This record gives sequence, C-alpha cells and structure tokens, in this order.
Amino acid sequence: MPNYFLPKGIEQLTEATSIALANSLQFQKIATPLSQAEITTAFVHQGSIEQGGNLSPIVFLHGFDSSVLEWRRLLPLLSSDRELWAIDLLGFGFTERPLGLSFNSEAIKAHLYSTWKALIARPVTLVGASMGGAAAIDFTLTYPEIVEKLILIDSVGFTGGATAGKFLFPPLDYIATQFLRNPKVRQKISEKAYYNPSFASPDALCCAALHLDCPNWQQALISFTKSGGYGSFKDRLAQVQPPSLILWGDRDRILGTKDAENLRRVIPHSQLIWIEASGHVPHLEQPQSTAKHIREFSG
Repeated sequence: MPNYFLPKGIEQLTEATSIALANSLQFQKIATPLSQAEITTAFVHQGSIEQGGNLSPIVFLHGFDSSVLEWRRLLPLLSSDRELWAIDLLGFGFTERPLGLSFNSEAIKAHLYSTWKALIARPVTLVGASMGGAAAIDFTLTYPEIVEKLILIDSVGFTGGATAGKFLFPPLDYIATQFLRNPKVRQKISEKAYYNPSFASPDALCCAALHLDCPNWQQALISFTKSGGYGSFKDRLAQVQPPSLILWGDRDRILGTKDAENLRRVIPHSQLIWIEASGHVPHLEQPQSTAKHIREFSG
C-alpha cells in the first residue's frame, strides 16, 4: 500500500537508526467500530513468526505526542530473533486522524484492538512507554487474554494525567498546541526527558517533530487533551493478570521516580528494574540495557 503520509522533513534525519526506522514505516487501512471509513494506520513490523518461534510477538506503544520513531534505537537490538510491532496510536504519530472522531482513551483502545486483530491476531508481549504505558495498562485490563506479558517503561498510570486541558476553549486550545509546536519548546522538553542532555540532538528533535505536519495534528491533540487523556488506574492495577516488568530511568525528571515503586507494589506478579544513568526515555538513552531486560523477561 502506498504511504499515507511521510513528511518532507524525513530528509533531515541524520542517525542511521532514525533513517532506517522511518524508511520501514508501513500503512494499512484498518476497519474499526469508530467510523464507517477505515483508518489508515502507521506501524513498523520487524522480524517474523519463524524468528520468534514459540515466543509471542512484542508490540510497542509510544508516549504522548510521539510516534513509532521513539523506538528507533531499541528495535534493532531485538529484531534478530523476535517478531516486533510498533504501532502509532490513534491521534498520534503518522496514523490518520479523521475529522469528526473523538480522540480519547476509549477510541485509542478500540483502534488498537482492531489493529491487533487485523495485523497480529495472536497473544502478545505488550510494551508501553510513558503515556503508552497507560494505554498498555488499559488494553491489558480489557483484554487480558491477549496480553501474555506486560512491560511498562517510565509509565503513566498510577497517578492520573493532567486534566487542565478539559477547560481549554478557543482560542486557548489553539494557542496551547501552537506553543507545543514551537521548536524551542520541544527542544526544552527533549532536554528534560534525557539525563544526558547531549541526547537531545537535532536528529532527536526531528524525530519528535516529524508528525506535527500530519493532517489534523492540532485538532486531534486538542480533542485528546480536552478528553482528559488517561486517568489513574490505581484502583484497578491489582486486576492486572499477566507477569509485568517495570523499567524506570533512575533520573526521570518528567514523572519522577516515586510511581515506579507504586506500580511495583500494586501490580501483582511484577518486578521493578532501574535503568541507571537514564531519564524518562531509557529506550532511547540506554537502549542496550533496556533491550537486555526486555529480552530476558519476555523469553
């Protein structure tokens, strides 16, 4: 299928892993219960069933206002012997944002289930980073028969997300998203996400901003923010059934470190591993260590 959307900015990528992952993007029209029209969904598929053997495929879910490019340094370290999928969640990344849809956590879950059913249709190991962790928790609680193992990386989910966006009205919603589009603002966010600020490179900034030129980026972000995003799963985390691994950067300045222990304490059959010398995105800052723990845990 022809690519639905690949921005011209892709030419500005400089790191080999970034270029390789961007070039491996695929697009598939997915039928969902959200609308009569299919939703063109962006994903990366590496490895194969044969490579994975009896092991379940690993599915990766990115964080807020991000894309599959978030996994650019991690996937190459795992793809030699596993089947891997990275999926752009509804309202984010390079997945189509149809006008008229409500972009909220329920819609994200419905789209993710439809994508899983169309592309994978087998039990998986589910990995979620930051907001993607909340999406992974939500999916696991709803479809425990699909998720064999759960891996959370500096995950939202214990403490609820900010709800101030519910009260943004025009033109404040437009101003807020325009602020987030500002390259200097995104650079500051990137620098805060890493323990070592040298990782906040021009290539990293490009990866984090490529999807901003996707059609309806602003409208979808406003819709998601006004929905309240993901709330706290604190009262339901004890219902998480699969074995769970919590990976957390020991220098996380975005979420802090307190919720790492909170998640380990509340989620049954869970273990916590600290990723040393890492901020909020250990899969980008310490990919070798992150890959090692994912491989050992997932089998």
